[in-house]
Amino acid sequence: MKSIKSQELTSYLMIAPFFVLFFVFVMMPVGMSIFFSFTYFNMLEPPSFVGWNNYTRLFLDDDIFLIALKNTLIFLLVTGPISYFFCIIFAWIINEFSGKFRAFLTLIFYAPSICGQAYLVWGLILGGDRYGYLNGLLLQMGFLSEPINWLNTERYIMPVLIVVQLWLSLGTAFLAFIAGLQTVDKTLYEAAAVDGVKNRWQELWYVTLPAIKPQLMFGAVMQITSSAAVAEISIMLAGNPSVNYAGSTVVTHLIDYGTVRFEMGYASAIATVLFFIMIGTNKFVQKLLKRVGG
Repeated sequence: MKSIKSQELTSYLMIAPFFVLFFVFVMMPVGMSIFFSFTYFNMLEPPSFVGWNNYTRLFLDDDIFLIALKNTLIFLLVTGPISYFFCIIFAWIINEFSGKFRAFLTLIFYAPSICGQAYLVWGLILGGDRYGYLNGLLLQMGFLSEPINWLNTERYIMPVLIVVQLWLSLGTAFLAFIAGLQTVDKTLYEAAAVDGVKNRWQELWYVTLPAIKPQLMFGAVMQITSSAAVAEISIMLAGNPSVNYAGSTVVTHLIDYGTVRFEMGYASAIATVLFFIMIGTNKFVQKLLKRVGG
């Protein structure tokens, strides 16, 4: 067996801290969650193996989980692609400006995602009486004859949550796209013009997007994760549980069983299902992004 060269040993030592942290805080929790999903575990007694019972109960007996799964898939399929598209387009437009004005616009678009009072703002906008800003505006314009309780009416809860999620979606992925766009080599556009690229949209598709593929992948992962893990928005605006579980998601269901009922085995099964949904969606997006730029 060949001895490890000093350079290789140095490399291993350099990546060791990251690997240790990744193993302890990512790989181990995932592995433990998958293990506990096959057990009954209430945190007071040792876990007991129950096989596929948690998954059988999840998909065949838990009607609330099926509602939560449907709502999560709606969030994933609607807010994921739309917010991803918004992140790219707004980053592309803002990158055309220079200096302090670009930094100012970046802050304006990014601010909602880090605003601690976002739910307070939307609570005022969506107030259920005539003093709610949206109700007041619609009443004044004659579109309503009486105020609507937006957050306690089943038919409105999901559309409202989708709008709020889109408003909050220009976060880390948006910043990654801004950073990536600023690193694109300008000579690529000159070469593209020589090769027949005639307008800005062709530049975007054939030059800009292929040049920032790593950021595109990172942004996709972030948007998928945020869309599939929606919970705080639903809890803060619609409550947990919401009216007829109209705003419930897989994560709110997970929180219910994990932090309220302390059925950790069942909660682990919910988390495992969500984990594989995210993995499958990421793999699908990776295949799509390989086609960027033709």
